Amino acid sequence: MPKATNTRAVEQAIKNLFNTAGNKPLNVKQIAAQLGMRGDQAVLYAILKQLTLKDEIEEIDPGRFIIKRIEEFLTGKIDLLNSGNAYLVSEDSEKDVFIGSRYINNAFHGDVVKVKLRNRKIGKSPEGEVVEIISRGKAEYVGRIELQQRVAYVVADSNKMPMDILVPIDKTMGAADGMKVQVRITQWPKRDDENPVGEVIKVLGNSGENNTEMHSILAEYGLPYEFPFEVESDADKISFDIPKSEISKRKDFRSVTTFTIDPADAKDFDDALSLEILKNGNYRVGVHIADVSHYMPEKSVLDKEAYKRATSVYLVDRVVPMLPEKLSNGVCSLRPNEEKLCYSAVFELDAQAKVIDQWLGRTVIFSDRRFTYEEAQQVIETGEGDFKEEILILHKLAQIMRKERFASGALKVHQEEVKFMLDEAGKPVEVYFKIQKESNQLIEEFMLLANKKVAEFIGKKRSRTDKHRPFVYRIHDAPDPEKLADFAAFVKNFGHKLSLDNPKQISKSLNKLLENVKGKPEENMVESLAIRSMAKAIYSTKNIGHYGLAFDYYTHFTSPIRRYPDVMVHRLLTDYLENENFSTDENKLEAKCKHSSEREKLAAEAERASIKYKQVEYMLERVGRTYAGIVSGVTEWGMFVELEENHCEGLVRLRSMDDDFYYFDEKNYCIIGKRRKKKFSLGDKVMVYVNKVDMEKRQIDLLLDVL
Repeated sequence: MPKATNTRAVEQAIKNLFNTAGNKPLNVKQIAAQLGMRGDQAVLYAILKQLTLKDEIEEIDPGRFIIKRIEEFLTGKIDLLNSGNAYLVSEDSEKDVFIGSRYINNAFHGDVVKVKLRNRKIGKSPEGEVVEIISRGKAEYVGRIELQQRVAYVVADSNKMPMDILVPIDKTMGAADGMKVQVRITQWPKRDDENPVGEVIKVLGNSGENNTEMHSILAEYGLPYEFPFEVESDADKISFDIPKSEISKRKDFRSVTTFTIDPADAKDFDDALSLEILKNGNYRVGVHIADVSHYMPEKSVLDKEAYKRATSVYLVDRVVPMLPEKLSNGVCSLRPNEEKLCYSAVFELDAQAKVIDQWLGRTVIFSDRRFTYEEAQQVIETGEGDFKEEILILHKLAQIMRKERFASGALKVHQEEVKFMLDEAGKPVEVYFKIQKESNQLIEEFMLLANKKVAEFIGKKRSRTDKHRPFVYRIHDAPDPEKLADFAAFVKNFGHKLSLDNPKQISKSLNKLLENVKGKPEENMVESLAIRSMAKAIYSTKNIGHYGLAFDYYTHFTSPIRRYPDVMVHRLLTDYLENENFSTDENKLEAKCKHSSEREKLAAEAERASIKYKQVEYMLERVGRTYAGIVSGVTEWGMFVELEENHCEGLVRLRSMDDDFYYFDEKNYCIIGKRRKKKFSLGDKVMVYVNKVDMEKRQIDLLLDVL
């Protein structure tokens, strides 16, 4: 019998072998061959018997063993794929758990489920089986209703709902065949071959009509497009008049030159800038933010609705505001030639844009002028126009701050924003791209400054005795190394290099890459993939800094008309300014942060869905045209191509590529012809023909123009 230490080593080697083998049984001869113990089979058998006594392996037949696994379970959310398979996303697992379609067991996308792990092979992603549905993630869907004699079916718009929803005829609310409806599931399937049963709760209108489709998108993501009567009623009671008693409590900026700079189509003005030139040559810059919290008491009807929404939603043709119009476009909006109540961050800056002094508190302002970005840009470019001295000084300071921010490691990621020109019926007649110029940067830098300094004021400890003060931070984690490595491999196809050797230099290398792709066909795709390789910014009380901005402290203070976390920040700032010993329940605050992050994500998904719909609608009139494009994705069924002219994306199906038998090379992430070895990889330039547009599925079918 070997020594105890050797016995432990052999035991571990046996367990490692079984882990690699998965659920496969092995006999003594096989184990001995694998471990190089052919001459010691008797010793090996004795050790195997010891492991059975320890209940770590099981002897299923004389001399045949299998690992005895302790059943492992994980709880998380189901992420359903188009293929019918799914992943479990769990906070208790570093890797998502793959769930084959046969093991989903009637779980739907977004459901919270309990999963039994089925495969724990070393080096492989875990696999699992749904054993319990803890709670349903979503009960309401939007889709097209199809009427039959005794029953109706709703074909969901979402590709995350893999089956039609059966609706009894008396539960259709009189919807006509083909209409868009919102349906609530009342009975979930118990078997794989059963359909869920539901009832229509809202008839949205005729499919294809702009209002119907936009309302459908909002309903699909659980976003309201109307305010309850009591909320509108409360808003209507708020007066535009500001009592003198309120003005007397605030710092008065009404005599200081102040203006707003916003998009041409903006109706709600969150922020204004003021400028004074001081006797010492420095500048006093005021960042004035609408004081929403003054008009919206905590736990009021207005506040509860604002928290529920958490954000305004910007679809292609409309804004669904967080606050009723009386507040968002009226009382709180910093409109020109009107006195307004604000929450302000006021900075004394020297000529090098260094902050010499700061003040935070409530103010009253009077905006002298409303600039559009285009008007402010004209002043920057020509040096002429209203308030030219103020705008040029602010521009100079902003550019200095911008340069220093990037020198400190801030990322220059900025994706081109797709915009549409719509006709009266909401039909897209032109696609164009929003370009960020110096006037946008002017506003951006001063908003960043205010957000950073407010977060520092609360979060930064000035001495060891300073106590922790719970607060709402906007945080952004460092990128995931695996995603960055994949991204680096992708850009290599274009001849670009991303250096990952030194973690501190990654942001510098990313910025250099993004600079190199400017003006090139792959620019939009590279920027898009760069963003995807990054972590997502969220709200949290646990400050880890903001990687993308290279700030140790950052929050959202500057947009309370359209973001609820900014309202929370205003209230907390007031409490801390008025009472040094103020404290609040951090767990409750964290729950509000999580809710706000989730609502922000939903709003972003709805915004993307509205853009996708309009892109598909735009291409409907362009069937038969040929475009230059770039391969933006490859799958086992085809390759996605982004059209250079308008950034619309369509699919070239493998079965349509009939000059050869093409297959998906998963390892090298490309499509290859079996005979002629012609290869299509991410980033390749191709000419494509628009073959078909499916508005129901929101898909653009493309054919390769030349093979």
